[in-house]
Amino acid sequence: MNIHSIYTGLDEEQRSSISNLPRGDRLVELATLRNRPTRELMTELAELAEIPVIKDIELIENPTATLPLRMIHEYQCIPIKTEANDQFEQSAADQNSPIALATLWPPDDAMDRWIYAVSGRQAQWFIGDPEQITETITQHFGVGAGSLDESDLVTDVSENDEAEDEDAAVIRFVNEVVQKAVSDRATDIHFEPHRDELQIRYRIDGELVPVRVPDNLIRFQGAIISRLKIMAKLNISEKRRPQDGRISFGSGGSELDIRISTFPTMYAESVSLRLLNQKSKPLSMRELGLATDEEKKLTQSLATPHGIILVTGPTGSGKSTSLTAFIRLINKPERRIITVEDPVEYEVPGVNQTQVHPEIGLTFAQSLRAVLRQDPDVIMVGEIRDRETADIAIRASLTGHLVLSTLHTNDAPGALTRLVDMDIEPFLIASSVEMIIAQRLVRRLCPNCSQPANYDERQIASFLATMRIDPSEVQFGPLAKAACGCERCRKLGFRGRVGMFEILRVTEEIHEHIVKRDSARMIRQTAVAQDMRTLMQSGWAHVKSGTTTIEEVMRFAELESDEK
Repeated sequence: MNIHSIYTGLDEEQRSSISNLPRGDRLVELATLRNRPTRELMTELAELAEIPVIKDIELIENPTATLPLRMIHEYQCIPIKTEANDQFEQSAADQNSPIALATLWPPDDAMDRWIYAVSGRQAQWFIGDPEQITETITQHFGVGAGSLDESDLVTDVSENDEAEDEDAAVIRFVNEVVQKAVSDRATDIHFEPHRDELQIRYRIDGELVPVRVPDNLIRFQGAIISRLKIMAKLNISEKRRPQDGRISFGSGGSELDIRISTFPTMYAESVSLRLLNQKSKPLSMRELGLATDEEKKLTQSLATPHGIILVTGPTGSGKSTSLTAFIRLINKPERRIITVEDPVEYEVPGVNQTQVHPEIGLTFAQSLRAVLRQDPDVIMVGEIRDRETADIAIRASLTGHLVLSTLHTNDAPGALTRLVDMDIEPFLIASSVEMIIAQRLVRRLCPNCSQPANYDERQIASFLATMRIDPSEVQFGPLAKAACGCERCRKLGFRGRVGMFEILRVTEEIHEHIVKRDSARMIRQTAVAQDMRTLMQSGWAHVKSGTTTIEEVMRFAELESDEK
């Protein structure tokens, strides 16, 4: 078996790096480095190894009776059923028949020997899709089940040795939970203790997704929580008060900055992890979901030498991601850009980025004062939370700086009245604010499995009425799609998210409304009359393009109706 040519185009360091990865990560990393589709490389790898490819994977009954759970996880291989037209028929009852095993990387001699030693049967190998095999293992056995498999524990040992084995198992389990979260593109991990179980949930594309875990997880609950606190250098004996910390975690060549928060509950401490990938690539303007005309308006405002551009929306609506995309667009050698963030979520080469530390008095306001002495051209402030920060930001914009920041308001007009509520003089707001962008995130349909939604005309008309969109748009109803679910999207029907945007430019008419302290409702009416596209209109455009579903957009329709 000679598979070395699969590394064509890679240097020795890259080859060594792949070889040192867990088996489950090798093919995906290789596809990334060679810039080729994973399935294409999978076929090439199977041909080089002279192993057949299997497309549809189905586990045999009671697979752990054939292979120990630890071996399934460590080798990332699963006992599978084979059909009559394959090379042989899998028979769990016939101990002389070979075991059909699906794997995602060709086995070595040691694997073959161990399979035979444990099962007493030869292995017949098949190469399968990495995502499908990984999801099958997670779905049927849970994340990290192999780490906590008690069948491998030796009973004839001292108590100290048994404790050491358990500690090692817990460490492996926690690492696997985090690594699985990274591969699933999760932004948060929640460890939630209940009476009879320790529940683990990932937040993927803004939605909480339960994670299948081993049945015996409750036994290791205390050790798992303690392990997380040790990683964050928290006080493990303090269980009555909330604690916050951070963890640096290496995963597949990327460095994760993990923010950890503990909170005492009835049964134990609830632990939440926020995953921040320091190597995450900032999105481009088009990837954010901006329409062509919206992108043009925004680019014009970003080209101005001074003023304030605000991004508004609730927590988790992608405001920081948008700001980073804007910074990336205007980042040029002749511009000095400084950011003040909490935390720094994306690294942008050539930009001076800093993080606030309120515990030592380094707040947004304090940082902003210091930044103004650094001769910046562009300043990005993570969030305007109080009057002091707002006042400094506005005065900075009036003295020749372009300032980008965020506010927690529901819509674009509401940002103007929010600044007035902070006791900022209306004439200062009207003179400094150039543009306000309200945004929401909706889940993006999985391109692999989405299907036509087949709504009738009456249903489409009802949706349009709720979203307050021109009834004539009913003609585009047949373009709407529905989420179905497949292996690639974890049966969710969605993969990734896209933004809905409402962009308000401060024109002369809007300027007059601000100075007169008019309501957000009046400002909105004027902006819409000047062709401002509302959040719902932006969402409907995504529905027509097949990017998302009507149901995703309708989640925000009630809010939109109330604001109008």
